[in-house]
Amino acid sequence: MSKNWPASVTIKEVGPRDGLQNEKGIVKTEDKIAWINHLSQTGLKHIEITSFVNPKWIPALADALEVAQGIARADGVTYSALVPNLRGLQGALQANLDEVAVFMSSTEMHNKKNINKSIDETFPVLQEVVDEALKAGKIVRGYLSTVFGCPYEGATDVKQVLYVSEKLLEMGIHELSLGDTIGVANPRQVQEVLEVLLKTIPADKMAMHFHDTRGTAMANVLASLEMGITTFDGALGGLGGCPYAPGASGNLATDDLLYMLHGMGIATGVDNARMMEAAKFIQDKIGRPLPSHALQAATAVCES
Repeated sequence: MSKNWPASVTIKEVGPRDGLQNEKGIVKTEDKIAWINHLSQTGLKHIEITSFVNPKWIPALADALEVAQGIARADGVTYSALVPNLRGLQGALQANLDEVAVFMSSTEMHNKKNINKSIDETFPVLQEVVDEALKAGKIVRGYLSTVFGCPYEGATDVKQVLYVSEKLLEMGIHELSLGDTIGVANPRQVQEVLEVLLKTIPADKMAMHFHDTRGTAMANVLASLEMGITTFDGALGGLGGCPYAPGASGNLATDDLLYMLHGMGIATGVDNARMMEAAKFIQDKIGRPLPSHALQAATAVCES
């Protein structure tokens, strides 16, 4: 049975931020810069390069400004960073990044663990950030965590997801990335949540951010494609996790996603071979095998 797949999909690479933030070993600043420069030559149009958070909370990204100022920016690529508050925004503005991303959770407990505020206390803080970023001429993206399940509260009520999603969009963000923070989603659940959200939120305002904790990330991408979603976050090599979500393993591997999409005849504009070289580069700097299937297969072929 044939499906009406989209002709093209947008891939947003989050490995330099969401991938590296949870690594036990800290990658050298010059290696981060070199890796991002590799990624800039792959055809990617969006790279999230770092996070301007307090280094006490995310020491792996303490060099945010040095990285942001040190990369060689390619034409046509949007460079983004995560910012938690106005202080973080100032760092991103100092680095003259194209886009900033704000973030919060769908569930109270995860939001308190992650941001140290209730959901309703978080809204005015993020509104200030969005307002100032827009005044500075920047694009603003929003991340919503624990959309499909919470490590503290269990199942997430889709009405709560809709409530927070609409609040974030009302603030002026241009896109909402829906996160399966602990990798518990399944395709049926993904479609049930999207059925609710799509009644009031256009598909082109949403992106999906899957983790592969239980091996369902790729199936969830297919379920999202069937619902009309065409923007997906990925971390090259399957890097990443969430420091405030125990048990959350790596993000959906960008290279696995590319293999599947290109095999289905769906265009991404991204060069597989160059992405694989970038994956091998960061795997070598981290010093351990990365979990993506495509990278493992490529490495096995090279070594045989």
